[in-house]
Amino acid sequence: MVKLFEPLTLRGVTLKNRIVVSPMCQYSAEDGFANDWHLVHLGSRAVGGAGLIIQEATAVSPEGRISPEDLGIWKDEHVPMLRRINDFIIAQGSVPGVQLAHAGRKASTYRPWSGAGAVPESEGGWPVVGPGAEAFSSDYPQPTALDAAGVQQVIADFRTAAQRSLAAGFQVIELHAAHGYLLHQFLSPLSNQRSDAYGGSFENRVRLLLEVVAATREVWPEELPLIVRLSATDWTEGGWNADESVQLAALLKTRGVDLIDCSTGGNVPKAPIPVGPGYQVQFAERIRQEAEILTGAVGLITTPAEAEAILANGQADLVLLAREFLREPYFPLFAAQDLGVEIEWPAQYDRAKPRVASSAGSR
Repeated sequence: MVKLFEPLTLRGVTLKNRIVVSPMCQYSAEDGFANDWHLVHLGSRAVGGAGLIIQEATAVSPEGRISPEDLGIWKDEHVPMLRRINDFIIAQGSVPGVQLAHAGRKASTYRPWSGAGAVPESEGGWPVVGPGAEAFSSDYPQPTALDAAGVQQVIADFRTAAQRSLAAGFQVIELHAAHGYLLHQFLSPLSNQRSDAYGGSFENRVRLLLEVVAATREVWPEELPLIVRLSATDWTEGGWNADESVQLAALLKTRGVDLIDCSTGGNVPKAPIPVGPGYQVQFAERIRQEAEILTGAVGLITTPAEAEAILANGQADLVLLAREFLREPYFPLFAAQDLGVEIEWPAQYDRAKPRVASSAGSR
């Protein structure tokens, strides 16, 4: 059996294959609202056969957005369009997930094609918060350190966002604790220099994430999976590292987290990251083995053979693809063809289904 097309059951949800659309910001919302772009973007990946589709970083509060054009789920009015999109995804046999996020000190920045650095309030920017008052870099906003009430508000915002996620029809939640956003900022001693219960020791730095997980699990049904995305290392001396990621993953498993989505970096500008095909897979493999929790591998995985090898070698349980899904929305259909697996195509597209196995180059 080809591992890539084996089903995977997480609690009461079964994914038809191990191929996941990684959350990718589209920077195409207004006031947090999803629109037809998101329907077509996410819907086409469902038509293409992905087992799980995780919606882009979706802000739990207005100030938690990365850019003014980010998706949000901080008010009830956001729910109906998200529900429409998820109903379509489910109708195609895929599972809809959402990545709940707060950008912290990396908020209020331009979307990539509109500029770089901080968006001034005159152009729709806003004051940002973080573990402390240190900016991510010289062109990013200067944050205000969250006080005790502010920390509790963040936890409450994640909790309410989880409730809205259920109302919107999502079946998987991923909490974004990676890429230098707020929960990661609290994890790393490079960005968290607090002296209260949320800073200093490992136990204190992981406290906010554990409390967000607990608040989410309070309202997220027992039969639905909860995932956490971690940056397994800051790639910088003195930063968050793989040893701590293993230790945290083991704790998360006891708190009701079902899988760790293993990414890296994002908390230190210009960190020396050895980017290359599958460069982050080692962290998914180590966390899977040492923390004894399911993992997802992500990062420059671009071919069916690469994805299959990761699973077949026991390095991860899911494979998440990002840029490759932008290039090829129907990646799973052609991956099955390349790997010699017979899968069902959408009835509307069946006339185009190759009847004999062939290489990707002969599509």
